[in-house]
Amino acid sequence: MKSMAEATVSSDYRIVIPRDALDLKPGDKLIISTIGEKIIIMKRPESYQLAIRGLGRGLYPKDYLRKERDSWR
Repeated sequence: MKSMAEATVSSDYRIVIPRDALDLKPGDKLIISTIGEKIIIMKRPESYQLAIRGLGRGLYPKDYLRKERDSWR
């Protein structure tokens, strides 16, 4: 995890995000999400499919999915 960066809200409610915080380049798209009073800012992935690939790996015991699929028949 990278260290935290600090930004200040201007009088017209704009913030400047330090470009090295997310390795930003002009034209990059950002995703902004809130959880309570927390704000999460992240770069929009080029491919959501590739961004989430493998997230479920290791969540289920070995052969779980095969047994589950077999039970559907």
